[in-house]
Amino acid sequence: MAQRSIAHIVKDAGLAALVALGVGAPLLGLKTEAAGRGLTLVPRPGLLLAAVAAVFLGRLLFCLFLAGREAKAGRAVEALPRIGPSPLARVGRMVAPVLLALALFLPLLPGVGRYEIDLGTLVLTYVMLGWGLNIVVGLAGLLDLGYVAFYAVGAYGYALMAKFLDLSFWAALPLTGLIAAAWGILLGFPVLRLRGDYLAIVTLAFGEIIRVVLLNWTTLTGGPNGMSGIPRPTFFGLPFSMAGGEGTFAGFFGIEPSPLHRIVFLYYLILVLALITNLVTLRLRRHPIGRAWEALREDEIAARALGLSVVAVKLTAFATGAMFGGFAGAFFATRQGFISPESFTFIESALILAIVVLGGMGSQLGVAIAATLMIGGFEVFRGLDEYRMLVFGLAMVAIMVWRPRGLVASREPSVSLGAQRAIAAEHVAEGRG
Repeated sequence: MAQRSIAHIVKDAGLAALVALGVGAPLLGLKTEAAGRGLTLVPRPGLLLAAVAAVFLGRLLFCLFLAGREAKAGRAVEALPRIGPSPLARVGRMVAPVLLALALFLPLLPGVGRYEIDLGTLVLTYVMLGWGLNIVVGLAGLLDLGYVAFYAVGAYGYALMAKFLDLSFWAALPLTGLIAAAWGILLGFPVLRLRGDYLAIVTLAFGEIIRVVLLNWTTLTGGPNGMSGIPRPTFFGLPFSMAGGEGTFAGFFGIEPSPLHRIVFLYYLILVLALITNLVTLRLRRHPIGRAWEALREDEIAARALGLSVVAVKLTAFATGAMFGGFAGAFFATRQGFISPESFTFIESALILAIVVLGGMGSQLGVAIAATLMIGGFEVFRGLDEYRMLVFGLAMVAIMVWRPRGLVASREPSVSLGAQRAIAAEHVAEGRG
């Protein structure tokens, strides 16, 4: 068993103290006392802080005790040469916090205006879509060329619920995810026996069917004219209005109304949605369903032989990926305020798939880097006019020549039975590796 690091122990104790703070704040931090004919709340911060400190110290000592036992047990086991993390993995551990910090503080950086924030919002939207498709393509190994259909289902689902049911963005957001997941299951049933190119063709047809239905069902979707007047999200019920006054975001906080407030709010909204997508994906990868996805990706026949329900594994992959696509579609609709079938063409599916493939199938960090380079690259080369696509195409070809498995290639299992160990060549040759 790997020894626990000091940073891990302190983090574990800090999380325990944070939980104690949340649980103890209403129980220990406040006390009711009689005041006249009623009751009044008396804060007790000293007692609360003492309890939190006790929990932190107790958890820290307990983790140190466990770490000592693990270290003693580790020394008793004969250690074979271990394979350390690759240089690319070590670089990734440094790049990921830098990218996260840049995303968090982008609107606060000097010289950053509406254009940069809008571009960051667009990049984060494709990062979220890439992470959603990465579940289907990168983890489960199912080639999906119609992922934009779930993006469209989420966008039109929110627009229709806002129009006919008068639901706000926050009330409709979970419903759009559930509707998109249901459509993902609906797509999964016909393709259960298909693999490879045949699966790609069927998913491509599914995406086109959704687009054609949206284009021709004019009484419901508006057809080629699209749907306009989609409600914007509010900040806990406070709308972003330039009129100011009570009941608005600017009036509540006593600041000057500015259109930049809504832009920054939408940026942080998609950032939170993308981080939730990443967190859920990373957690699922270490659960049995995530390991089942990876087993299906490596060898479907072997997965069947191990007793896995391939039907359930495929359907959960399609449903989970589609759910995140639906969330992104709802955000796209509320950000734009207008949607039409022209926003959900096959080129969008191809772009999202290219982000996943170029970033490295199965790699969360690679998808984020690829989305930043591809979406931001269009803006960097905007001054080249007609040569922009040529330069962009040459860059993609160069990446696939030098990094055929993506920028951050990762096919290692998310969960292993122990540290990786070196195996002698003669053992592999004899078939005992």
